Amino acid sequence: MIEERSAFILDVDNLNISYGNFNAVKNISFHVKAGEIFGLLGPNGAGKTSTLSAIEGLIKPQSGNIVVAGYNIKDKPLHAKASMGIQLQSTNFQPELKVTEIIQLFAGIYGVELNDEKLETILNANNIQESADKKFGQLSGGQQQRVSLSLCVLHDPALLLLDEPTTGLDPQSRRVLWEKMEAIREKGHAILLTTHSMEEAEAVCDRIAIIDHGKIIAIDEPQKLIDAHRNDPEVIAVSRRGRITLEDVFIGLTGREVRS
Repeated sequence: MIEERSAFILDVDNLNISYGNFNAVKNISFHVKAGEIFGLLGPNGAGKTSTLSAIEGLIKPQSGNIVVAGYNIKDKPLHAKASMGIQLQSTNFQPELKVTEIIQLFAGIYGVELNDEKLETILNANNIQESADKKFGQLSGGQQQRVSLSLCVLHDPALLLLDEPTTGLDPQSRRVLWEKMEAIREKGHAILLTTHSMEEAEAVCDRIAIIDHGKIIAIDEPQKLIDAHRNDPEVIAVSRRGRITLEDVFIGLTGREVRS
């Protein structure tokens, strides 16, 4: 059964990105549906950041189309950007501002009406009610990421772009953030997630794409990728746990070489 392209919240089609003579992204295509967490995985330098930057509208690709919530980013860049919420790997909010002040600030930027009741709902939904009057610089890494995630969804975007959101978090904070991502998905949002954690990709992603040297080399549900490659000699050779994991498949497909 062929899915209608109009059903996709994010549709990346034949994307090519170059920096001078270097082709960073080579004719890649993928889509993300409503209510789906889609993982984009790859070694350092594989093309993940360039792809995200093009989706965010920060760089202009040489060719290809990116459509967000029905808006082509070339033709309707403001509409496409307004349909996105973005959480970067590290946050740089003013450390002296209180959590409530940051939320109020971003609500104003997004044009979202925010009364005391709605503010309380946001704080409770993101498990940051006890941090409401703390300055951002006083928060732990997990608390900062939950604040950042709460800002991503203030304007109820169709698509969330999460760039390695759990890097550096302890297991408890990471699980809390996973649960929040899953709750956002249940509300019908589409999520594009980049991560270096294969455990995270396997735990929360409905589908994943593995990108290497600017090309997508595999795309499917995590378990289906494991099943499809469990007998590959390269995958068997790197397996160390007595069972084939997504990390084994990832290393088997992209190689053992450490990327800078």
